[in-house]
Amino acid sequence: GVADLRNVMNEAAENLRIYGKRTLLFIDEIHRFNKSQQDALLPSVENGTVILIGATTENPYFEVNRALLSRSRIFKLEVLTAENIVSLLQRALEDKERGLGEKNISCDDGVLRFWAEMSSGDARTAYNALELAVLSTPPEDGVIHITMDIARESIQKKVLAYDKHGDWHYDVASAFIKSMRGSDPDAALHWLARMIEAGESPEFIARRIVICAAEDVGLADPQALVIAQAAADAARFVGFPEAQLILAEAVLYIATAPKSNSSTLAIFAAEADLRDKPFSGVPIHLRDAHYSGSKELGHIGYKYAHDYENHYVEQQYLPDELQGRVYYEPQENEREQKLAEHMRKIKNKDS
Repeated sequence: GVADLRNVMNEAAENLRIYGKRTLLFIDEIHRFNKSQQDALLPSVENGTVILIGATTENPYFEVNRALLSRSRIFKLEVLTAENIVSLLQRALEDKERGLGEKNISCDDGVLRFWAEMSSGDARTAYNALELAVLSTPPEDGVIHITMDIARESIQKKVLAYDKHGDWHYDVASAFIKSMRGSDPDAALHWLARMIEAGESPEFIARRIVICAAEDVGLADPQALVIAQAAADAARFVGFPEAQLILAEAVLYIATAPKSNSSTLAIFAAEADLRDKPFSGVPIHLRDAHYSGSKELGHIGYKYAHDYENHYVEQQYLPDELQGRVYYEPQENEREQKLAEHMRKIKNKDS
């Protein structure tokens, strides 16, 4: 609590005043400290009474107060490679003081590598598998012989590098969307499988698929949004494990569909004009003319498109200040080129 922290700070201040010694304060899992606890550290960190080292498995930019971050240097520790973990396991087998060097242990080829790959960069998981295998295998002729079957039994399931609320959660979701956008169905399925295995909800996954269908496929294939929404509804209705088949179908459709973002991202250009351009109101001929008195107010002049050839008539639809503004430009895919040709055709006939 805050009171405990202040006691530590007071003790550190006394050591500095009496002995001239600064205190090294190490806080493990610092992200578990709330704002008040983190704020209590600030004065002593700022005046140099303590040298603070905080360790966290979460993204400090999300979990640590900005004031504390600004007084800190951030070091990112990467996951261990399989080679790193193999070296650690070999060291554990040889170390007589802190490892298993006192025992006569023999491992079949590939066992250490298998544990290294199954532990997904977590040395503790690999150590636990090694220890379990050694302790559960009776020696024969004084030798503890670890076979691949024993190695598999000692770890059973690969540790999935994933956290449902931290960096992995957002990074994998980002890779998932970018793989669909990049038309790589195999990569998209990989990230989908990783999210499913990690326990993401079908709703979370389906939302990303629907967004991608609208943002990245757009009018190049409007059916993508229909399939994405149908998959979202069906996955919610069915639930896992069968929902993975439904989500996979939608993912493959979107990953292999033609792409166009100008069709939907045009909305952002239109919204920007709302902020940057003046607005004199809806043009008179477009205003509501159904109520009594509308004609007296001048709400006349609208041309009903269906009364004209090709159901099109040239008239002003944009506000006066935005006349001639173009937001949507069809892209070079088959469907949008057909749309562009259709618009050219009806406009030329009318003229």
